[in-house]
Amino acid sequence: MFPNTVPPFFPSSLLVARPPESAAEFERRWAGLQAHNRWLVDWCGELAGRRAGLAQVFPNDIGAAVGEVEWAAEHGLSGVLVPAVPPDSGVPPLWSDYYDPLWAACQDTGLPVNQHGGAGIPDLQDSPNRAFLMLMEVPFFANRSLWYLIVSGVFERFKGLRFVITEQRVGWVPATLSKMDAYWRLFTGDGTVGEMTADARQLPNPPSSYFKTNCYMGASFPGRDEAEAIRQIGVDRFMWGSDYPHSEGTFPDSVASLRHVFCDWSENDLRKLLGGTAAEVYNLDIDALATVGVGPTVAEVAEPLTELPDNPSMAFRFRP
Repeated sequence: MFPNTVPPFFPSSLLVARPPESAAEFERRWAGLQAHNRWLVDWCGELAGRRAGLAQVFPNDIGAAVGEVEWAAEHGLSGVLVPAVPPDSGVPPLWSDYYDPLWAACQDTGLPVNQHGGAGIPDLQDSPNRAFLMLMEVPFFANRSLWYLIVSGVFERFKGLRFVITEQRVGWVPATLSKMDAYWRLFTGDGTVGEMTADARQLPNPPSSYFKTNCYMGASFPGRDEAEAIRQIGVDRFMWGSDYPHSEGTFPDSVASLRHVFCDWSENDLRKLLGGTAAEVYNLDIDALATVGVGPTVAEVAEPLTELPDNPSMAFRFRP
């Protein structure tokens, strides 16, 4: 469960709310966030083994965040949601070693760090087209957490840390990894790119290698073009999602969407994409889940789609 609710004392959901700007605001919103986390434990417990909750933390107080990670692990939650940090927030950027205690706690507890698309954008409150500008900029400010963590050596220092990016599309990843690898080769060669210098010695391996060992992506209803990107990078790095219950998601035509994109995939790859990798990342008992009959089956997906659902709002989801 990627929480998209509005916790007590919040101006909006955590996905788009900026970090608190004062000690008093932090105290109130931190209390609301902890209350939400306690509720989430109870809610997941109502269907134990079938619901996996992500605790939310703030980057403002790393000591408090570390304590909440440890509490979340003790109470059976399955991961931690760490928001992207806006560049004008006054909070240290994610490439800073300020976050090392948090990464260490997540590594030690085995809870994956998750980031949802939507956070991290600069303040646009004064613009009458705030929503439009936000949608244009959200991908960049969300995506950049990937290169912040890789290039700053987070996964070299914390080899057991798992980082999950979700609802940010996936087609941008191959080109981004290729670009990082190219710059890494230059900076680890003579140390320069043009007139610029950098010390890349904290990365003994190419940036793309850390994606393959530490990073995963929640792929919200990918199209056929993105399916090719998934194959190119490696199926075991991706987890399919319907984005339920959002109106832009594939429900109630999720099976049709899967058939449209993945009908020619192997059974082994489909099992990874549709649940196997998620079970591994979030420590779920996939054998127990199989007895519940949560679908769709591999056989259903393997049947090619011959007719689009009679739902005009679904047209954009069935991209070529």
